[in-house]
This record gives sequence, C-alpha cells and structure tokens, in this order.
Amino acid sequence: MTSQPELAAEPRSGPLAGLLVADFSRILAGPYATMLMADLGAEVVKVEGPAGDDTRSWSPPLREGVSTYFLGVNRNKRSIALDLKDADDVAVAQELARRADVVIENFRPGGLARFGLDYDTVAAGNPGVVYASISGFGSGPEGAKLPGYDLIVQAISGLMSLTGSPDGEPYRAGISVFDVMAGLHATIGVLSAVHQRHETGRGQHVEVNLLSSALSGLVNQSSAYVAGGVVPTRMGNSHPSLFPYEPLPCSDRDLIVTAGNNGQFRKLVEVLGVPELADDPRFARNEDRTAHRDELRPLLVERLSTRTALEWFDDIIAAGVPCGPINTVDGGVAFAEGVGLEPVVEVGEGEHAVPSIRNPIRFSETPPDYRRPPPSLDEHGAEIRAWLAAPAPAGNERDEDR
Repeated sequence: MTSQPELAAEPRSGPLAGLLVADFSRILAGPYATMLMADLGAEVVKVEGPAGDDTRSWSPPLREGVSTYFLGVNRNKRSIALDLKDADDVAVAQELARRADVVIENFRPGGLARFGLDYDTVAAGNPGVVYASISGFGSGPEGAKLPGYDLIVQAISGLMSLTGSPDGEPYRAGISVFDVMAGLHATIGVLSAVHQRHETGRGQHVEVNLLSSALSGLVNQSSAYVAGGVVPTRMGNSHPSLFPYEPLPCSDRDLIVTAGNNGQFRKLVEVLGVPELADDPRFARNEDRTAHRDELRPLLVERLSTRTALEWFDDIIAAGVPCGPINTVDGGVAFAEGVGLEPVVEVGEGEHAVPSIRNPIRFSETPPDYRRPPPSLDEHGAEIRAWLAAPAPAGNERDEDR
C-alpha cells in the first residue's frame, strides 16, 4: 500500500483497498484486468488519449449514447485524458506512474520509452512498482513488430483450426477469448508480484502476451501436439477424447449431454431407458464409446428425440449426469438468475445507473464493490491533476518497505 494520501476520501473495503493502479491500457485485455482489480477495492486511474479509449466508439449497441463494449470493462475507474504529445501532460503521466503501486500498459513493446514511461525509467524513481505489459507476441525483436489483435492470435495460435464444422471453414470464437485470458493472466501476475513485494520491498516487470496465453489456454489441444505429436483438427461440437460430450437432438432442439466417466454413462442410459448399452462391449468404457461414437450416437438420439430438451434436462440432471440447454445470451443470464447467482448488478445510482455483469469472484469477508459507473472521458481529470500536483513522499515509500 502507498503511504501517500489517498486520491479521494472514498471508503473502500475490498481486499485490494489502498492499491493504486495507473492504467495506460486500452481496448480489452488490460481494461478487463484493471476492472477486476477495481472491483476488489483498487483505485484505478484510467489514462486515455484525447480521443478516448477506442472502445468508446465501438458500436452498436449503445446505452444512453455510450458503447456497451466500453461499459462492460471500465466500471469502478477514474478517467483522465492526457495527450502524450504535450510535455505538461507527459509530466502528469510520469508523476502518476511514480506514485502508483501498479502500472499496466499495452502499447507496442518499447512504445512508452520515448515518454519516460517504460519500466526501467519508472522503476528508477519508483522501485516498488509492479509494471505489467500486455502485448500480442512478446517483447522480443520479432514479436514486437507484430500488432496484437485477438482475432489474429485466434488464427495464428491454431484455435480457429479447431473451431467449426469438420468440413467447413475455420471460425473465430464468439468473444475475444484470448484478450480476456491475457487479462486474467496479467491480473494473476500483478497480484503475485505485489505479494512478492511484501517480502522484498521491490516491484518487478510482469509481461503477458496473447499468443502465450492462447497456447496455454488451448490446454489439452496444445498438449496433444507437444506431448503426443498429434495435430488436432476441427470436430465441430464433438470432443476428441470423450463421448457423449456434445449437443444431441431432442424433439424440439439440441441438448448438451456430457458423460465424463463410466458411472455417468450408466446413469444416462438408465434415464433414457436403454440400460443395456452400459454393458455393451462397444460402449462399456470411455475409450470404447469414443471409438464407436458413430454407432452409439444414433442410439442415444433415438431415445432423446421422444421428448423436449427441457423435459430431458430435468430428468438427466436429477440422475446426476451433466447436461444443459443451448441458450442465447439472454437465456444464459436468465439461467444464472434461476440458480441464484444474481449475475447482474447496478453500478452507480439513480436513472443513470449502469447494469453490469457481476464480478465472478466471491469473498466471504471482503466482497467486490460496485461503487462507480464507467467514467466519461476525462471525468476526473481536474481532480487527478490537483492530487498529483500536491506533494507526495519522496520515492513513493510504502508501508511494507519501512
């Protein structure tokens, strides 16, 4: 924690209360990471260029004239607009970085050096800083040349080769999955380095890139290649190592049915009224079912087609076998509400409160806080500039370093 006065006299009780984060990131990976930290009590100052974060203009859809994309990853932050072509604004940015516990940025590797905002320069005046850099392909000489967009990484990593029909074209995931994953990895890295700082008094440079996050996130598929020499291919909605583990048609629509072990399969076929399938040597073990999926699938579909997906859902779940309907996003939110997860929170007060998806982490003692809606551009600029103009402890000493 910093020993300087807080930016505002605003009570915060989350597990990261007292942590000051200077957020020089934009678009998705960095803003998602800093929003998660802000939910948990960190004071996040979002530094934007004069035109604002690119996602402010990514629309439709809009809510009260603001991009819902921007709203989805920028709650609980203060915004200051700084023009890094202006010497005075550069000085403000440098002072913010000097006082920060954490700096997060996703400029092209080396891009902040000319402003004196690179890790080495910031750490020289703020040795306790945890400085996180998010890039597309790392800071090496070759990777640094490449622009880091999620769709490009989905293509380069191999994810698109795994997504879609076996006979169709490769598809991107429905979300920027590796931006989100890199944001999570950045958060883990930052908090690990903050913990280490309690022991050493010094910060460090944390680097995350989308391609490394992608290859890690491909888990069993990337392991199939590096450990088994197998190059996975598109299988549509089928799983390479399990069956059933895919959508199966009922009388009205598909139902996801997953039998991850032999016991679950036996329960499934009992519910379906064909218990003899569990003792059929073609289907007795998972490897048998996977090898004979083309024979087993029509037998399961024959039974499932006699009732609706929701009718089967109730009975299959009651038997202890995982399954689920294929919803649209509104159905997913409604399902979460139905199981008591309370997925939507109101951020802010009054008629301008913004509905937002709840932080997924639950704490028994220090729950996430939804104190501030996503900021308008430079909404807190005057306040932040005044705070930075006031004296701060030399070298930004921290309580744990004394």
